[in-house]
Amino acid sequence: MTPLELNEATVKKLFKEALVETLQEHRSLLQEVLAEVLEDSGMTEAIRQGRRTETISRDAALRALEVRE
Repeated sequence: MTPLELNEATVKKLFKEALVETLQEHRSLLQEVLAEVLEDSGMTEAIRQGRRTETISRDAALRALEVRE
């Protein structure tokens, strides 16, 4: 058996191959992670915007969220 030479280029290549294989085999996991990142990013932006707006009462906020028919 030939010994494996672990120089930087070989390690990089092996890591890339392993990462590609993992992403292909676990595509749904990657999609879930990206969805979480986007949700967190959106929530962060909403909080930033909310801090710059006028404060309203709890009742006013709940009335704004009510479903109107």
